[in-house]
Amino acid sequence: MFSIGDFARHGQVSVRMLRHYDAVGLLRPARVDPATGYRFYSAAQLARLNRIVALKGLGFSLEQVGRMLEPGPQPRELRGMLTLRRAELEQRLAADRARLTEVEARLRIIEKEGVMPEQDVVIKSVPAVRVARSSGVAAGFEPAHVSPVIQPLFEGLSDRLAQAGIAIAGPAIAYYEPADDGSVRVHACVPVNAEPDAVRDISIVDLPAVDRVATTVYHGNVGGIGAAWQELGRWVEDNGYRTAAPVREVTLEWTPDPNGWVTELQEPLAAR
Repeated sequence: MFSIGDFARHGQVSVRMLRHYDAVGLLRPARVDPATGYRFYSAAQLARLNRIVALKGLGFSLEQVGRMLEPGPQPRELRGMLTLRRAELEQRLAADRARLTEVEARLRIIEKEGVMPEQDVVIKSVPAVRVARSSGVAAGFEPAHVSPVIQPLFEGLSDRLAQAGIAIAGPAIAYYEPADDGSVRVHACVPVNAEPDAVRDISIVDLPAVDRVATTVYHGNVGGIGAAWQELGRWVEDNGYRTAAPVREVTLEWTPDPNGWVTELQEPLAAR
């Protein structure tokens, strides 16, 4: 038999935690000295302690842990709870990875402050283009808000065009319109050679020509595109211009690996 202190040391938990597990009925001592009230535990109880710590580490409440450790638990219920928890943890990890990517991108932007821009800026005109368009709403301009909206828009648009037998005639275009409430109207477009009423459930519109556009080319995944937009914005201001219309992102090259993407940033210009 172990004293509560020795059992805590072997189980790598605190004495306070063992007392709490006892109080809630989750792990009772094997014996309690009636004269002193000292708690004693057996080595066999380490197995139950390990399960408690593991399940608690997965985020289950002590009440849930107790139900899962009851004699004769239903395997289906236990499997369901663990599967649900796994999905929650995977979702949290994905969100944390996205936030980490944003933080790293922001750090790269800060590191480049005061450094001469690496991107070349070219002013050119952009002709009108007929596109198939699909639109949605993002909570803001952060990649974590935009990417989950625009990626399904492009995928769904591509599938519907394929079903309708309409070929994509040029590089994909994305443009964004901020709303008064802080949200962003996200538009996913691909050039097509089709009449506006060619397919009932596909919006086919003409994006207008723009006489003067400041452009730069960005290489890499969208997680770091913010730095390129900021450099372009500084160039626009430093050269006496202002933004005249919704900006566009044109995918010049798409690869299965997002790090191989090549994107042209287009910022329409007007005199300040």
